[in-house]
Amino acid sequence: MPRPLLCVSLTAATTAELRRRRDAETQADLVELRLDSVADPDVSGALSGRARPVIVTCRPMWEGGAFRGSEDERRRILAAALQEGAEYVDIERDAGFGDLVRRGGRRVVLSTHDFEGIPSDLPARVRAMRAACGGVVKVAVTARKLSDCLPLLEIARKEHSAAGKESPACVWIAMGTAGVPTRVLAARFGSCWTYAGESVAPGQVSPAQLVNEFGFRRITAQTRVYGVVGLPVSHSVSPAMHNAAFQAASLDAVYLPLEAADVDDFERAAPAFDIRGASVTIPHKVAFFERLVARGGSDALDPLSRAAGAVNTLRRHDDQWQGCNTDVAGFLAPLTEHMTLAGMRAAVLGAGGAARAVAVALKSAGARATLHARNLDRAGEVARLVGAEARPFPPLRGSWDLLVNATPVGMSPAVDDTPWPDAAFDGDVVYDLVYNPPETRFLRDASAAGCLTIGGLEMLVAQAQEQAEWWTGIRPPAQILRDAALGALGLHEPVLARGKRGA
Repeated sequence: MPRPLLCVSLTAATTAELRRRRDAETQADLVELRLDSVADPDVSGALSGRARPVIVTCRPMWEGGAFRGSEDERRRILAAALQEGAEYVDIERDAGFGDLVRRGGRRVVLSTHDFEGIPSDLPARVRAMRAACGGVVKVAVTARKLSDCLPLLEIARKEHSAAGKESPACVWIAMGTAGVPTRVLAARFGSCWTYAGESVAPGQVSPAQLVNEFGFRRITAQTRVYGVVGLPVSHSVSPAMHNAAFQAASLDAVYLPLEAADVDDFERAAPAFDIRGASVTIPHKVAFFERLVARGGSDALDPLSRAAGAVNTLRRHDDQWQGCNTDVAGFLAPLTEHMTLAGMRAAVLGAGGAARAVAVALKSAGARATLHARNLDRAGEVARLVGAEARPFPPLRGSWDLLVNATPVGMSPAVDDTPWPDAAFDGDVVYDLVYNPPETRFLRDASAAGCLTIGGLEMLVAQAQEQAEWWTGIRPPAQILRDAALGALGLHEPVLARGKRGA
């Protein structure tokens, strides 16, 4: 089967602007011209002088588009696109334009969209569309969680196996952030193309990200799949880092955002996508640990995961999941470059999976760790698990040498938040595990008070090195990961350790 093409969806305020955007597009194999987005839909103007194939779409508001005119007007626009030789014309299955569908033949994209979920009659709907259309059948549903992609994958596989040589090609898309894998793994779904664009549809990724970060043109049905599991995950720069590492090592692998509602959701989807390994982030680190503990098995967890009571990395081995915790090594790496931890008093803000790993890491390095959370009972539970001490929030003045934020407070987009308003920064070193933004308000305040500060990007890079090596046996250079993360954040230079009391 040929590799899927890349279709870039373009919108604009006017036909002239749409044409300029069409001519400026460099990543696409074909371009979708969204005439419903322009104030002056002009088919001739949109098609004239094109250098690559196009799909003409004039989506009505009742199907999630922007066209406000009558259906008669829309029919005339679509008929003109067929008349003037557009390579493809998108016609909605519910539009009642059967004459145009028959007239267009192989040049018709017969589409259906559900912005609420997955319709219960989807298999029957697809069969009817394939019977009515000689061109391309496009099915776009909405995924609220990762496993919502599975019905689409099952239908796609059944239709592909039953299709004859004259059957129409298909495009299968789950919209929403949980559906991103369906866009990137178009080859696995048997889609003839995938759509990219600047958020023209929910969950759509940019052409540059699809091609450069995910390596779309290299992906086949056999490409190994990894990803980051969390809720949400759209903010994560881990896909940029790990995909850069895979590409540098010439591995046939791709790393995706995997927005899973919970452990069960991930485990339902993982076999269907043939996921080989995953990073685990908020809020699932403890839940995955507990699932692996419940299943038992001496090799299901590494000692650091057992000590921390949380995992941040999974891999599939002999059809079983194994978990490890690379947060411990990742946390220590930038610290040990600047100080000796033995005997240091460390105050940790938080009582989640990250705080567990931090406490274990500090204890292993000989530091004395205390956990501080607004829920003191929760902090006490975690402290008992990791052999630390729980104390009230906030830490007392003069009680710490190292202060660590192990909460997500201050993470983009809430960049003005801080885990400790009016903090008394009277210790030496402040470390924030948040990496986006690289310099949080928490760190800025600490630096202004004269503390040495360390951002979460360095921990992120160090733990990602451990993950990649555990999955593939190849340890990527830190600079490749760091550059990719900075690129994803729109930065060029990292914010590393800054300032020092007394300097």
